[in-house]
Amino acid sequence: MVSDTEFATLTEPFRPELLAHCYRMLGSVHDAEDLVQETYLRAWRGFDRFEGRSTVRRWLYRIATAACLTALETRSRRPLPSGVGAPSDDHHVAVAAREPDVPWLEPVPDRLLGAGGDDPAVVVAARSGVRLAFIAALQFLSARQRAVLTLRDVLAFRGAEVAEMLDTSEAAVDSALRRARTALSDAAPHPDELAEPDAAALRRLLDDYVDAFTRADADALVRLLRADVELEMPPTPTWFTGRDAVVGFLASHVLHPGLWRLEPTRANGQAAVVIRKRGDDGGYHPYGAQVLTLRQGRLARITSFNDPGLVAVFSPAAPA
Repeated sequence: MVSDTEFATLTEPFRPELLAHCYRMLGSVHDAEDLVQETYLRAWRGFDRFEGRSTVRRWLYRIATAACLTALETRSRRPLPSGVGAPSDDHHVAVAAREPDVPWLEPVPDRLLGAGGDDPAVVVAARSGVRLAFIAALQFLSARQRAVLTLRDVLAFRGAEVAEMLDTSEAAVDSALRRARTALSDAAPHPDELAEPDAAALRRLLDDYVDAFTRADADALVRLLRADVELEMPPTPTWFTGRDAVVGFLASHVLHPGLWRLEPTRANGQAAVVIRKRGDDGGYHPYGAQVLTLRQGRLARITSFNDPGLVAVFSPAAPA
């Protein structure tokens, strides 16, 4: 029987990419972490039966995919507000009440997904595979199509390998892949969204955004946004499109000097910020996280996840 140390040596290097895989399948970092734990438990229990006919990596993906498919039998899809209703271009519109009972899509911190390496092509591919828009689009596929598309197009397993993982035929895999690709044909990220500014320019933009937000400077914020910028804020189903509507809403409902503390980070292969809000005690307490989509050096989308529980996922060692 393999020892704990031997098992860890063989399997632990794949944990970050398995988390990314489970996240693509489930749309929730919390659910993904649970399913990765389930994957490793199943792998440990069944390791004596591993005959080496595939690589350890492919064997782990087979287990993880099966665990995700089982979990999805009792879970509904996780949308963003943009996936359930039309936007408003008027910031005066009545904002719908929060819907915390809806299983909204969650962001995932880049730190949990491992390093992308030094190869720019590898980094771009890794970012594309977890982009928020892509994860949101996956939610509209069936669980089986989701598995096939991610295994084939994101992870580049061969059709025969995917068929073996899913206990099906290669023809069935090809059919599911065609349907999934057709369904997601409009969900590919804009090339400009993958070509981020250089590190110095990105840092300046994030610093300017954090400064404008914390000082409640709407005019400074305007200069950072594209004219067609979009803002969504799960669990609030109302969302906005257009710079006037977005800035108008933020100025009227969100921006107050000293109310917010923002910490730059990365999520879903994109720029992001962790958010804390000043409480009555004067301290700053967990509020949520924003994922920022950039295009041509400006903000094209702000997805603000107003979920205090996410702060610990992004900054586990940081004080509340």
